[in-house]
Amino acid sequence: MSTLKSILYTAVAVSILSSCKTSITAIPVPSGTVNTINVIAKKGALSEDETHRWSHADLEKDSIPGMSIAKAYQFLEDKKGVEVIVGIADSGVDVSHEDLKEVAWVNPKEIAGNNIDDDQNGYVDDIHGWNFIGSKDGRIVNSDQLEITRIVKRGMEKFGNKTASEIPEADQAAFAQFLKDKAAFSKSADKKTKEKENLNNTKQRLNQLVGNFNAVKTFLGKDDFTLEDLKVVKPGDPKVAEQIADVVNILNRGMTEVSLLDYQKGLLDYMAGLERTKHFDLDFDARQTMGDDLYDITDTDYGNNNVIGSKDLESHGTHVAGIVAASRNNDKGVNGVAKNVKIMAVRVVPDGDEHDKDVALGIRYAVDNGAKVINMSFGKGQSPNMEWVLEAIRYAAKKDVLLVNAAGNDGANIDVEATFPTDAPDFINEISDNVLTVGAMSLNYNENLPANFSNYGKINVDVFAPGVDIYATMPKDSYAPNSGTSMAAPSAAGVAALVRSYYPQLSASQVKHILMNSGIKINFEVIKPGSQSRENPTGDKVSFSDLSVSGRIVNAYNALKMADQIVNGKK
Repeated sequence: MSTLKSILYTAVAVSILSSCKTSITAIPVPSGTVNTINVIAKKGALSEDETHRWSHADLEKDSIPGMSIAKAYQFLEDKKGVEVIVGIADSGVDVSHEDLKEVAWVNPKEIAGNNIDDDQNGYVDDIHGWNFIGSKDGRIVNSDQLEITRIVKRGMEKFGNKTASEIPEADQAAFAQFLKDKAAFSKSADKKTKEKENLNNTKQRLNQLVGNFNAVKTFLGKDDFTLEDLKVVKPGDPKVAEQIADVVNILNRGMTEVSLLDYQKGLLDYMAGLERTKHFDLDFDARQTMGDDLYDITDTDYGNNNVIGSKDLESHGTHVAGIVAASRNNDKGVNGVAKNVKIMAVRVVPDGDEHDKDVALGIRYAVDNGAKVINMSFGKGQSPNMEWVLEAIRYAAKKDVLLVNAAGNDGANIDVEATFPTDAPDFINEISDNVLTVGAMSLNYNENLPANFSNYGKINVDVFAPGVDIYATMPKDSYAPNSGTSMAAPSAAGVAALVRSYYPQLSASQVKHILMNSGIKINFEVIKPGSQSRENPTGDKVSFSDLSVSGRIVNAYNALKMADQIVNGKK
């Protein structure tokens, strides 16, 4: 039975409330205050520390729309929480990281390295979780195709180069869809080719600029120079004069040689990644090393316990894990949102689109091994085996597990444009009430509050959370900022874990609605994500409340207060 999306109550029968001994899980979540916070947005540049920690800031105290984490922990000072396992369904997680090793989940029923399935859960030596994109002999899969590529490949295997007249009547609808998919694939592949060409042009320009800086240093006879130094020199060589003028122009735009070199390195790394990618490679078969039947959900005898994957080629899962639960107050790089948390690594996301089979089995693995919150910072535009994932979501709901889902980064309205995974395959009705879909916001408490890349939806995005320039853990004991709804989801998942730790009596559905209804209400107009373009540089203005079900941004302090009100009857 499906439930219509609502921000007012969890999906419980009102009749239960008439009982003298009402269960806490049957108490409806308060609708939340409609009051908004009126503060002036933070002026001027933020300090490095403020930039690194902005998502934890307090709007009233700091004029930065963070989640009030310090205030939340003040509220919890005299309270004790229980341990909560959070599943990180993502790419590999560096569980040996200095800021994650103390919070990495350790399977208490498994003996490391004995090559025996001690707990008989179907997974041998799953000490920190499981790698669903790897082979039994320990190999990992990193690169993979996009789902549209896989769909077109299967269509080509079935239809080849046949014309409509050669297709049986029973297959005509499938053939027509294949032609549409093939056209979409070609358009996307061509777009990627064009991107590579543009990036190569940018690389050449950067090489020229770096060369000009070196030429200027040679001309001046020193490595360190200022803009003022260049304004007074008068070179006789026209070429040198041209190089100096180019460097002056760059400096006037606020760039330095250091920032230029950093940008160059980032570009080269990105381009190298594009060259490795197999997204549009119709001939690539990532699955051949794994030994399973991709289209048989009952074929589960694959994967391995290498939850780290590759520290050199993937960092997404490590970053996400750190946002949720990096060790707090250990004098290392960052503080995660939640304490009392153990991170269970569930590797299901390659460099490419995840497979429905791996996602479904990954959710079930996390549920069966004790996770109460599962973060899912991934997504794609097609889901050929969607029902497997829907059944896994239903299974998690039966086991009272909250799934926190990233809304996606296409600047699209997902009430009309499909993105997967989803809990509402018809765009309206939820199959269960245990999925929280999160959009991304920035630190700008103004019209630029929603991230310009974030997906949105009055029906299918539940709430917004910090997702721009979020500083967190990276492989090999390093740290860096990343942006995306991939960062917003674990920000919210951390708050959910905090609520589940200190108020374990609450159901997954209640926690979902607490995060939605306790968030700070935003009552001003913002630039609709994805609406800005060369033709429309200022974008379209909409009410922030039109971008999600709740019209709110996650706030940990408010969430804990609302949870306390439900459990203890306190206001």
